[in-house]
Parts: sequence; structure tokens; C-alpha cells
Amino acid sequence: MDTKEMTTEYRLAHWAQVMHDRKQSGMSIKDYCEAAGFHENMYFYWQRKLRESACSQVKATAADTEKTLVPQGWARVEASAATVPSCALPIEIGVCRVLADANTDTELLARICKALASIC
Repeated sequence: MDTKEMTTEYRLAHWAQVMHDRKQSGMSIKDYCEAAGFHENMYFYWQRKLRESACSQVKATAADTEKTLVPQGWARVEASAATVPSCALPIEIGVCRVLADANTDTELLARICKALASIC
């Protein structure tokens, strides 16, 4: 890590603490910034920087674990084309695939699709 990255990390950590303290104080952003002696534009600038940093970390983590990411309580099952019945209806949401046939419980299928849509 070079000096520039260390400085950025330090500033992000500092502003994360400032925002935490503001939230704990119960004051409005305007009042808190005035009391702390800085303009609220600076507060919003660093809030945006913190969000961008968090999003880039999430994207990097998601890219690393995209193929191994399985929701808690679920198991990844790989099916080959030979095991898929010809009368099954494949439903794909994101990278997840569910096979439904005439015997599939429609209420369960609806819940599964809703859960998959919320995570994909």
C-alpha cells in the first residue's frame, strides 16, 4: 500500500467516524456540521466517497465469490443435462436455475422465485 492509498484509507476512516458520531448525536447534518466547524458540502462529499468505497469493496468481493456464493441455508446443486427431465420447465433468475414440473408446489415455487429475485 502506497502513501496515497494510506492517506485515502485514513480519511475514509476519519469521516466514517464523523458520520457515526453525527448519527449518535441525534443532530441534523446541518447543525452537526455547523457545530463541528465544517461546511455540510464537505460532509456530503465524504459520504459519497464512503459509499463509493463500500460499493467497490462489495463488487470486488462479489466478483471473487460469484461462483461460490450460495444464500445461507441453501446448497448448490449442479445438474447435468442428462438428469433434466424433458417435461421440466427451467426457471433462471440471475445465475440460479430452478426446474419445475407438473408436480411442483406452486406456492413453494413462488416463494423460491421471490427469494432468488431478491438476492440476484
